[in-house]
Amino acid sequence: MSQEIIEGIQTIEKEKGIEEGILISALEDALLAAYKKTPAASRHAEVKLDSGGEFRVYGIQIPQDVETRLVEDAREARIQELERIEEETGERQHTLVTDEDLDLDWSQVPPDQIVRTDVTPDDFGRIAAQTAKQVIQQRIREAERAIMYEEYVDRQGEVVTGIVQQAGDRNNVLVDLGRVEALLPRSEQVDGERYEQGSRIKAVIAEGGSGTKGPQVILSRRDPELIRALFELEVPEIADGLVEIRGVAREPGYRSKIAVESHMQGVDPVGACVGPRGSRVRMVVSELRGEKIDIIPWNTEPARFVAKALSPARVREVYIDDETREATVIVPDDQLALAIGKEGLNARLATRLTGWKIDIQSEREFARAEAEAAFAGAADDEEYSGRCAAILSNGKRCPNASLPGSRYCGVPAHQVLIATEGAVAEAVAAVAELEDAIEEAATEAVAEDLVAAAVLEVVVAEELAAGEITPGEAEELEEAIEETAAELVAEDIAAAAVLEGAVEEAAGEAIVEDLEAATELEDALEEDRTGAND
Repeated sequence: MSQEIIEGIQTIEKEKGIEEGILISALEDALLAAYKKTPAASRHAEVKLDSGGEFRVYGIQIPQDVETRLVEDAREARIQELERIEEETGERQHTLVTDEDLDLDWSQVPPDQIVRTDVTPDDFGRIAAQTAKQVIQQRIREAERAIMYEEYVDRQGEVVTGIVQQAGDRNNVLVDLGRVEALLPRSEQVDGERYEQGSRIKAVIAEGGSGTKGPQVILSRRDPELIRALFELEVPEIADGLVEIRGVAREPGYRSKIAVESHMQGVDPVGACVGPRGSRVRMVVSELRGEKIDIIPWNTEPARFVAKALSPARVREVYIDDETREATVIVPDDQLALAIGKEGLNARLATRLTGWKIDIQSEREFARAEAEAAFAGAADDEEYSGRCAAILSNGKRCPNASLPGSRYCGVPAHQVLIATEGAVAEAVAAVAELEDAIEEAATEAVAEDLVAAAVLEVVVAEELAAGEITPGEAEELEEAIEETAAELVAEDIAAAAVLEGAVEEAAGEAIVEDLEAATELEDALEEDRTGAND
């Protein structure tokens, strides 16, 4: 009978491509498991195919201390394997493993310490025939599963459609892809999405993993590549290479931003992705169950790209620092909350999409910061290097040379800034003069109060010497004089501080108004120039 089994194995090797050695090894393991269920089975045994083509069972005896060590090593290896499978699949393993179920590594035992005895049962041929059929069928299924697994793993990043089978332990979802069953782990699911049994879903093939049943295909609904793959399915221009998705930033279940670029003149990349009346993007949003998608035109100029990435907010100006890859974005006051987004979502996605660290400020915040910097004398000496100090709308510095004796070029919009700086400088100088005058007046007032107190103390001393007042009365008068003098000095200093604060506040407001007026005038000049060019 064993010889017939061997011939059947050789036939399967030719037809299915499964190696003979793999099938024989699997059959030996299965026969050993079957033998251990027989009465009076040896504690340790192994099944081998002898030279005559028959399967024989050999009982194994080893020293007790060696057996204890082998059992401990095998138990530790089994626990680590179960933990690894649980970590990869997210499925908790509830497997009861006894010492008899452990695979001992006999190679660690010196041959002279192993005693093998032939304990093959009389009816072992019948057991071998029954077991061989089951093992061969199982191995064929495993081989086919492995082939299909390799096929799907090679398609990593591709969108597949499957039917939800069931939710396993820890809310993992099994998805039937037709030829293979895949796993959608809890970690790759989108918060808030529910997957009903029998429903059809799309997911991206993330990777291959190992499960309790062997190799397993892992799916993802969170991967940003799902956005890219869905647009490739819905937008022919992307599939044909006319439009390219240059970047994807995603907060699964909430919002995504994609940057698209056209490789053919006349093809609008944003319009192609949106589709007629929004039909294409609507299909993607529907598959993502309502997740919002912003489609941004790719731009090689960082300032313009950053400004577009903050859509739907309107951006006033962008200042770029190439060395630190930081962008300071100025938006209208009423656009600040929209630019930042709920819990910073819009700004966070724009940062991921562009690769630039983005600092968003309102126009009023930025103007006040500029005024405070000017008031504190924080002007940058490098701006006097002969190049115009004005910042263009793209966030870059004006390339023109500055006029002699000026920090700006002859462009009218930039000349407006000269008047603004003059007004700011005058305000700063006026504040300095007022503060000096206030300090001088306060000093004089304090001096007068102290002199008056000293005169009164002299009068008290003279009256005490003349016997007109008692020593106790003199001491009380001196204390009253000192207390009054201290109060007057404190009032003088406080009054001076209040005046200085009022002057600084008024100056700051005046500077902000000057800067805002300059900005409005600059915008007007820019509009006039644009209209003239048109």
